[in-house]
Amino acid sequence: MKLPGKLYIVGVGPGHHDHMTFRAKEVIEESDTIVGYETYVNLVQDLIEGKTVYRYAMTQEVERAHQCIDLAKSGKIVSLVSSGDPGIYGMAGLIYETLAESNWNPKDGLQVEIIPGVSALNSCASIIGSPLMTDFAVVSMSDLLVPWEIIEKRVEAAAQGDFVIVIYNPASKKRIHQLQDTRKILLKYRKPTTPVAIIKGAFRESETIVMTDLENLPNHSDKLGMISTVIIGNSSTYTYKDLMINPRGYKSKYNLEEQTNPDLKV
Repeated sequence: MKLPGKLYIVGVGPGHHDHMTFRAKEVIEESDTIVGYETYVNLVQDLIEGKTVYRYAMTQEVERAHQCIDLAKSGKIVSLVSSGDPGIYGMAGLIYETLAESNWNPKDGLQVEIIPGVSALNSCASIIGSPLMTDFAVVSMSDLLVPWEIIEKRVEAAAQGDFVIVIYNPASKKRIHQLQDTRKILLKYRKPTTPVAIIKGAFRESETIVMTDLENLPNHSDKLGMISTVIIGNSSTYTYKDLMINPRGYKSKYNLEEQTNPDLKV
């Protein structure tokens, strides 16, 4: 009798074990098979000794998805590891798309569970202050799956709406003009002094942080890459001692400047 397998889609967070959820560590320990992009597998190397491990290159997402599903259907307990959160620009979507094409039934078919993680927008925001206190938009500069014309429309809409904007995949060896074009769009609606943060390798040994503004963003192209996240403030965002702050609105509500009661909780 074939034992039932299971597929976990695991978010391992920004790359430091202190920021990985307890559940993520638990299911990786429970799994007998680990699958993932090589860089992400390396983030959990010390947790997967003695397990069967399948490492993939960056552009093999479809192959990864099919192998995970096949292994789980054969009775394996599989963890597909993903940095950040697997449901945000991660493998969760591709797994569910692949399963849906095979008429998979979640109620009585292969067991699949997403283990949420800490996405780049969470980890990077925590490093630089409180930039996401009000509404924000998240846009990837990768036009491999979304036409650049559509991405431009999304940037324009976010700029018009005065959203703080979080940019994933801001640049690569082939992706050069995208962030430049985005900056030009934003400057139609925002001041050149609008705060910008570039966080590279958040919570990893290679972590670097640059605080700049829209005008000077092009001067820091060497800090842009696939593991970089760019956070661009809105009309209310300001910097204070290398922190980016977006007012939540309490200042006007509680009159913080004149507040002298230390016991007030806001």
